[in-house]
Amino acid sequence: MRPFAWLLPLAFAACAPAARVADPPGPPERAVLMRHHWSLEDARDAGGARIGALFARPQQPLQIDFDETRLAIDHACNRIGGAYALADGHLVVEDLVQTMMACADPAVAGLDAAIGDRLRGRSALTLQTAGSVPALLLVNTHGDRLRFAGRLTAAARYGDAGERMFFEVAPRTAACADSTAGVGACLNVRERRYDAAGLAVGEPGPWQILREPIEGYAHENGVRSVLRVMRYRIADPKPGMPQTAYVLDAIVESAVVTP
Repeated sequence: MRPFAWLLPLAFAACAPAARVADPPGPPERAVLMRHHWSLEDARDAGGARIGALFARPQQPLQIDFDETRLAIDHACNRIGGAYALADGHLVVEDLVQTMMACADPAVAGLDAAIGDRLRGRSALTLQTAGSVPALLLVNTHGDRLRFAGRLTAAARYGDAGERMFFEVAPRTAACADSTAGVGACLNVRERRYDAAGLAVGEPGPWQILREPIEGYAHENGVRSVLRVMRYRIADPKPGMPQTAYVLDAIVESAVVTP
């Protein structure tokens, strides 16, 4: 097993203490963009025709995430990212870079260019936050209209910047008892550490039963994985409920283990 290439340069930063989430400096739109995952909901060209090339993965629509200076695009063939700026009601995207994985399905393989070509340059940006589901509308210079639906990030939901950590998940679950959920199967995990180059450092921590689920992770018995997760503090948890929540950030390694 080896880490995915896109994880290597930056993703293995050391764990940092959790901090409360504060709005970033700059235009107010940036705070809204950063607090949500933005999933592509509709896309039309200048003539109003649906841009079908952007929906090759209907069960996993294209998603954009923003930090203070960079955006990341998920659910294409490759992972795509680059710097952005907000200026006079516009989203400005210059160069985008991506990983170099191959996708067997030609429609999925074409997603990289389909979304990249439409985001590069200067797009008019409109945020609609009045309803229960916020919306992001981008209109590029060719007249393409991309509409995204917003979903709160875990950091926004928990009001906590979170702590990044790595878990190695054993291929088999362990029986566990939980006062709120009864008897069930829990993950058997141990903590791993990596340096900035993506190389494992130190000895793994002891194996332990993780009674809390990892949001976004579906375990398959017989598969050993290394996960990058974010750990969030839950403010004022209900009696008997966990004080922390774990959210999957990335699957770093995964391999089937034969009995």
